[in-house]
This record gives sequence, C-alpha cells and structure tokens, in this order.
Amino acid sequence: MGRTRIVVAVVGVLVVTVYAALLAVQQLVLDPLAAVPGTSLGAIHAHLERQGFDVRGDVVAVLVTASIGVALAIVVATVTLRRRVEPHFVIAWMLGIIAAGAVPFFVAGFQLGMDVADGYGVSGGAHTVWAGVLFVTSAVALVAIPVVLVFGERRRALRTTSTTLVA
Repeated sequence: MGRTRIVVAVVGVLVVTVYAALLAVQQLVLDPLAAVPGTSLGAIHAHLERQGFDVRGDVVAVLVTASIGVALAIVVATVTLRRRVEPHFVIAWMLGIIAAGAVPFFVAGFQLGMDVADGYGVSGGAHTVWAGVLFVTSAVALVAIPVVLVFGERRRALRTTSTTLVA
C-alpha cells in the first residue's frame, strides 16, 4: 500500500504539472498565435508593447497562476504521504486540483488574451481547441471525484471485511 501511495502522489503531481504547462502554453503561445495568424509571437509582443501593454507582466501573471496548481499538488502529495492517506483520497485531491483548474485557466485568459484582443481588434475568446481540452479535462476530473471516492471506499471496506474474516 505504501508504494501505491507514492506512485499515486507522484503521478498526481505530474498530471497537474502537465495541465498547468498546457494552461501556460495555451495562454502565452498558442492562443496569441491563433488570434493573429501569420504573425510571430515576438512580433505580437512587440506590437503590444508599442501600444503600452505590459506583456512581461501578463506573462508573469500567467506563469504564477499556472504554478499555483503545481504547488498545491506538491503540498497535497507531501501531506498525504506523511499522513499515510488512502490512495483513493490522494487521487480525489489531485482530481479536485485539476477540476478547479478551469477557474484559473479562465482568469489567465484575461492577461495576455485581452491585450491581444484590444491590440489587434480580435475577439477575446479562445482561439484554439486547447482551451476546450482544458475545460473538458476539468469537467471530467470533477465528475471522476465521487466515482473514485465511492469505488475506493468500497474497496477499502471489502479489504477490511476480508481481513476481519481471516482473523
């Protein structure tokens, strides 16, 4: 059971990190390039800087937003490993972080995304399919939480019952 907890915690942190990385890449690279097709990212940034937008501040804000989820996942992994929490609870916590990731993803879209929309006169919405992928991932994680908890508790109850019957 100890090894399972470690694997679940490490995989959970890695999955949250991938979600956060995609959040950052989507908001900082993919969406601006899709919003202004045919223009390089450097040219977009230069154009926005000339118009008075704080591109560096936007980039920092998105990176900080993305890193908060990773930090939360590391804290959850550390605390749950030290307290020897059942693996299904660790999974549920990590799924909760991913599910909650939809909110900071939406908020992060207002950083550079609004500057691009204002600077180029394009719509402020998402311009790539990856925004939908992140939102769907968060929704699936939200739905998976009760499933993981119910099956995990059922498994734990069966394990406890079989241990009691053997003794």
